[in-house]
Amino acid sequence: MTFFPYGVAASGPWAVEITPSLAGWDYAGLRVVDLTGAPVSFGTGEEEMIVLPLSGSCAVTVGGSQVFELAGRPSVFAGPSDFAYIPIHEQVTLTGAGRIALPSARATRRLEPRHVPAADVPVELRGAGQASRQVNNFAAPGVLACDKLVAVEVLTPGGNWSSYPPHKHDTANPGEAVLEEVYYFEVADQGLGYQRVYSSERGRIDTLAEVGSGDVVLVPYGYHGPSMAAPGYDLYYLNVLAGPAEERSMAFCDDPRHAWIRATWDGQEIDPRLPFGRNP
Repeated sequence: MTFFPYGVAASGPWAVEITPSLAGWDYAGLRVVDLTGAPVSFGTGEEEMIVLPLSGSCAVTVGGSQVFELAGRPSVFAGPSDFAYIPIHEQVTLTGAGRIALPSARATRRLEPRHVPAADVPVELRGAGQASRQVNNFAAPGVLACDKLVAVEVLTPGGNWSSYPPHKHDTANPGEAVLEEVYYFEVADQGLGYQRVYSSERGRIDTLAEVGSGDVVLVPYGYHGPSMAAPGYDLYYLNVLAGPAEERSMAFCDDPRHAWIRATWDGQEIDPRLPFGRNP
């Protein structure tokens, strides 16, 4: 199963719980919790995690004594959020009010817990014209030290396409990393978007999902994209990626049938609706 409508992957306190075992792979995971005041406690086990407010705020207590106060944000369209990194083999308690995402990856190396302010999150504008989008590179390689986990936020104005041209990270070729990938969606104004995943030499896969807030699409292999924001509805997705390589990378390979699209962006302006929330 590659498409999980909101609620289908719910378990215990988690509105979304995508574990490696549920996904049928080895590394990447995601949990989402809707905090309403009651504390939520858990152990990270063999997974490193990030605590990322999607909306609202929370306090993160690590190991019973270290506390990170996350100011959060009103919504994913209000700009980047501060967040906390939590290593493997920790006990964690969350308190507060809001929707909180916990991207994760199975890991072996233990790093120190830490808080990262929103002002330190690099914001990148990619593409041009109707392929314009914003990437909040909060846990990209070279930005945040992790063992296996990579995570970024992508925001696409209504009517635009992102994750485009379609690309893949599923084969250990020069310039391409092997990665499992989770797409978690939020859509403004209770709108809709679409996500495409299709076959590569790694295997057959055929997903075209209409997505709304809280929905998840898994990409075990194959070309993925475009991510389509329906006109009138801004689209957000949280990408969680992890794989076997010693060095974290987001290297990808475009579908050669569509790679020429990148050259058409030369001379086009970036969509003036970007950036969301703050200047890059």
